[in-house]
Amino acid sequence: MITISDLTYTYPSGKTALHQLSLAIPDSSFVLVTGTSGAGKSTLLRAMNGLVPQFYGGVFGGSVLVDGQSTLRASPRKMAQSVGFVFQDPESQFVVQTVEDEICFGMENLGVPLDEMQRRLDDILITLGIAHLRKRQVATLSGGEQQRVAIASALVLRPRHLILDEPTSQLDPPAAHTLLDTLVHLNCNYRLTVMLAEHRLERVLNSATHLLHLEPDLIRFGTVRDVLPYVPLRPPLVQIALERGWQPLPLTVDDARAFITPESVSTPPALVPPLTSQNGDAAITIQHLTAGYGSTLVLNDLSLTIAQGEIVGLLGVNGAGKSTLLKSLVGLLKPKSGDIVIEGKSILGKKVADLAQTIGYVPQNPNSVLFAETLRQEVQFTLRNHGRTGDDAEFLTRLGLGEYLDHYPRDLSGGERQRAALAAMLAAEPPIIVLDEPTRGLDYVQKQRLATLIRDWSAQRKTILVATHDVEWIAGLATRCTVLERGRIIADGDTATVLLTTLGFNTQLGELFSDPQHMTIETINHSTRS
Repeated sequence: MITISDLTYTYPSGKTALHQLSLAIPDSSFVLVTGTSGAGKSTLLRAMNGLVPQFYGGVFGGSVLVDGQSTLRASPRKMAQSVGFVFQDPESQFVVQTVEDEICFGMENLGVPLDEMQRRLDDILITLGIAHLRKRQVATLSGGEQQRVAIASALVLRPRHLILDEPTSQLDPPAAHTLLDTLVHLNCNYRLTVMLAEHRLERVLNSATHLLHLEPDLIRFGTVRDVLPYVPLRPPLVQIALERGWQPLPLTVDDARAFITPESVSTPPALVPPLTSQNGDAAITIQHLTAGYGSTLVLNDLSLTIAQGEIVGLLGVNGAGKSTLLKSLVGLLKPKSGDIVIEGKSILGKKVADLAQTIGYVPQNPNSVLFAETLRQEVQFTLRNHGRTGDDAEFLTRLGLGEYLDHYPRDLSGGERQRAALAAMLAAEPPIIVLDEPTRGLDYVQKQRLATLIRDWSAQRKTILVATHDVEWIAGLATRCTVLERGRIIADGDTATVLLTTLGFNTQLGELFSDPQHMTIETINHSTRS
């Protein structure tokens, strides 16, 4: 049992994250934690193993008891044996270089015998489908691969409780399903208590037994179907079900099919062949690009043209080459062969700083581009570096960060840091914008706000390339989608057709109706009005 009594916590910066929260988490439950960005989800999870306040400092009131043990009094080493923890940004918790050494690190510190350590290592590598990464350098892995390694490092310690902060945020849909199936298996068969914070509720609802919704002045906790109608930020499938009065409330596409007549389901369109060019002036032209890390090739003879003003979604499973392609475009990775032409000029041999005048890039990990003392200074640095003038508050206010102008960036929540990195990049007003998993840590409202910004940029003839696993979000935004697999393009065309015909990358409503006019809430509303 996890018992929380009158929990109040204020960070050293003065920001109060939790106020008099009381809660009892049943043993062996699977709890989905949701709420807007900055509502206190990550803070609550960190309190489960004593990181709050033992590591973060601040003012702590009330108590958290895990199996009768106070997280305020027990050492982090002691807590690690009963509570496994996976951070929102897994790259921040790595301490050694190779995958197998990282997974073994915690076991070594707890004195697990060598033969037992080897058995656990082999088992967890197979369970999470990462045996092929065993000898890889952690720094060369994709974000999703790093996330699975971090989860393996926590699970291998055999904790009684597992706490995960947005564990699917960088996973492709098939990998997310595999992970959740594994967590359900551990929860049901090994009585492992799971607490998981997530913004992409559509991925997790069917796995959870309980739903905890956090707002600054409101806490709701109960079974998923009891709490979900009171949650303002709901997945599209649940929203449609509530509007149409479907009961019992469906949580999955299979549940919802009971309410659909055969006449309302269409035949999916045929997959269009990959495109190599688009109409209009080319903003990005990639010619026979081959790139990778050391002797490991990730992109293989890839060619692609993106026209000025396009919004292109870049999809693919973890390790398919999405981040590698983006790093190549901005000069962070030198191609082994081929060429990249930006606005008519080859970028080969150009410095990253020079390319930044033309291409704005926000990586998966926002911490890597945030280094100033305040958010205001982050934006001012960009303006000064690019010889521009402007209102440093404007970019932050448009992304809902106006109240944090003078805050230290790393004191913010993961979603807030993601938006801060976007604001710092936007200040340069580049004509081409490249985003790697930009919705990581963002709630539904913030994702829609970002989508509005991206549409505005496209209307200004800016070109946007977005690598993402968030198919529900990109379905209502991108004018075109490109799917990578093993460093090659396997599908490229209009968004609806690509999503409807690419296994594992469809929206929930697209799966339900198989109809381009029923891909998203927006397309359904539009077709109804028409």
